[in-house]
Amino acid sequence: MAKVTAGRDALGDFAPTFAALNDDVLFGQIWSREEQLSPRLRSIVTVTALMSSGVLDGSLHHHLGLARTNGVTAEEMAEILTHAAFYAGWPKAWGAFRMAKEIYEAE
Repeated sequence: MAKVTAGRDALGDFAPTFAALNDDVLFGQIWSREEQLSPRLRSIVTVTALMSSGVLDGSLHHHLGLARTNGVTAEEMAEILTHAAFYAGWPKAWGAFRMAKEIYEAE
């Protein structure tokens, strides 16, 4: 997994501890544990958790793109979001679908 600096880039001077936890722990330690869970599966879990929580902002957008990079196909993402819609809520799924469509249709 490539080193992530998003936390430091966005919040480094304002919230250095949070930025370090984001970059070093979440993306450095947790996402790198590929023996326990593949990046592809982590992406599926993360997209589902974000959508279920109603986080329909840049975080979901980023993780939808990462899911695509990690090998989740458009067909699989459509099925994941459809399945999750019944548990997380129809409006949340609509928001996630709009983002997913944009990401998966971009070449």
